[in-house]
Amino acid sequence: MSKLRLGLIFGGRSQEHEISIMSARSVYQAADKDKYDLIPFAISKKGYWLDPVRSLAILQDENVKEVPEDITSSISQSIKSFLDTELDLVFPVLHGPFGEDGRLQGLLEMLDIPYVGTGVLSSAVGMDKGVMKHLFAIHGLPQGRYLVLYENEIKTNLDEIIKKIDKEIKWPCFVKPANLGSSIGISKVNKAEDIEGALAEALKYDYKIVIEEYIKGREIECSVRGNIDILASLPGEIRITHDFYDYNAKYQDESTELIIPAKLDKEITDRVRELAIKAFKAIDGRGFARVDFFLTENNDLILNEVNTIPGFTRYSMYPKMWEATGLKYSDLINDLIKLALEWHRK
Repeated sequence: MSKLRLGLIFGGRSQEHEISIMSARSVYQAADKDKYDLIPFAISKKGYWLDPVRSLAILQDENVKEVPEDITSSISQSIKSFLDTELDLVFPVLHGPFGEDGRLQGLLEMLDIPYVGTGVLSSAVGMDKGVMKHLFAIHGLPQGRYLVLYENEIKTNLDEIIKKIDKEIKWPCFVKPANLGSSIGISKVNKAEDIEGALAEALKYDYKIVIEEYIKGREIECSVRGNIDILASLPGEIRITHDFYDYNAKYQDESTELIIPAKLDKEITDRVRELAIKAFKAIDGRGFARVDFFLTENNDLILNEVNTIPGFTRYSMYPKMWEATGLKYSDLINDLIKLALEWHRK
């Protein structure tokens, strides 16, 4: 039986560029070379697509942190090597805007190429925290109080926004760009005097901002996978020394502790898995995702968000939770590819 020609797309235009390279490197190293002919395509921060030879060199060199810009061609010319390559399916390992938000998924749908992960609609919803939270509310899922604000409101009605936070959200609160991950652009705001700076920081990354209630609790995560019948892993827990789980705590602070599986009562474990599946279905998900929660001192489980292309290094929570559930990393890759092909056949 001939190998599947698997396109591996990584890098990209978002602030999560470096994490994407790390995730793709792990997938490339672990994927079964007897089953797949891996053909990588790196995308620079400005949107240039590198050919497979140069892309492979990036994956093979652990010291490369950023895809170099291809100044010899236009973006439309640089994508030509991808369009001219015959592929059986694609594994997008792109985090954040322009990769996780439905844009790339739409391109692959138009090209009729199967791809790993969730579809156009659920990718877009999963990227936009404001829309996602509205859907969670419609489905009656437990979540913290929140506000969705736009740039023009922020610039003209700051005093009204502060009054609304006082009344509806309370202090402290979190200010986040609506469309970004890896805790980039996020601030914890303890008092009204600090809100303007936090909003300005978030507006560097998006025109739409989400303000969320601060919830004191344990950080619990759960991996899901499937198309129609969704499976949930054993949950994991993140213990941090930082004020909150920011970019440094996620990727640079070695004191951050990942406890997999999380030490939870069976009843709470079952509730996490059940709610993770409901949250994934609420955004019309398929393929895979990581679902994040807070567990309060009263054992209330509060849904935070769904990440449709979570970190995928060997040491990331998503694959580690499946490993704790009995599915090793290379078999997880096989399973996600199988799900992608099954969905495309439907």
